[in-house]
Amino acid sequence: MGSILLKSFSSGSCGNCYFLGQEEDGRISAGVLIDAGVSLRRVKRELAAEGLGTDSFQAMLITHDHMDHIRSLGSFCKYLQKPVYATGTLHKALANNFFTQGYIASCRRILKDGDWTEIVPGKIKAKYFVVPHDATQTVGYCIKIEDYTVVIMTDAGEAEAAALECAATADTVIIESNFDDYMLDHGPYPKVLRDRIRNGYGHLSNAKCAEAVREFSHPGLRNVFLCHLSENNNTPDEAHRCTREALDAIGRRDVRLVVLPRQLPSRLFHL
Repeated sequence: MGSILLKSFSSGSCGNCYFLGQEEDGRISAGVLIDAGVSLRRVKRELAAEGLGTDSFQAMLITHDHMDHIRSLGSFCKYLQKPVYATGTLHKALANNFFTQGYIASCRRILKDGDWTEIVPGKIKAKYFVVPHDATQTVGYCIKIEDYTVVIMTDAGEAEAAALECAATADTVIIESNFDDYMLDHGPYPKVLRDRIRNGYGHLSNAKCAEAVREFSHPGLRNVFLCHLSENNNTPDEAHRCTREALDAIGRRDVRLVVLPRQLPSRLFHL
């Protein structure tokens, strides 16, 4: 099967974009980009630093229509003309969004409801699940690269049953660990914003993330990546500590736990 690769270009309210690919015989045989919240120029630069190009991914998946996830999607569509996969509901919103409306029509691809959609023929398929978040619609993805499964769940007010069910089958899970409850309560945000963040349609706290990881942990789980940390209401150390303690408490010291950086690119991970 070769190596499965993951790279985050940015993960947080400043922008979100991830590369997932398969390396075989020293080259990328298939890849997909998840979200487009950073510039095409930056993605090209960071891929080049790894010896890769935009030919390393053949399609894109979009989780929702908030700006930090689609800010540069129009540019990707205009200059690369790669298929953009999303739900029918989300594509309707993207067709009328300022950042995407002029460019996305020719790239539009609709995901199947409740079933797998082939993203890269013979190599990558994906199935979506809906998560609670205050966008038009927000989804997470279960992505299969041959026999390897990656689940990404970002911008989720709660880790609901459908998400946990998918994560319980995954080799690698990328999950939001957005805020620390104490820091949010004692930080600079007004009450209306604090309530929006934790009302079940905002973001996943460190504690709820750790609880979810405990619940979906299974013998085949190899990696957990924590994403979309708040700049003002969290720290990488606190997010890591919370989930690491949860994993250790259930005897899963073997699971690699990584906090993805907010504004900087991550290294290229071999999963």
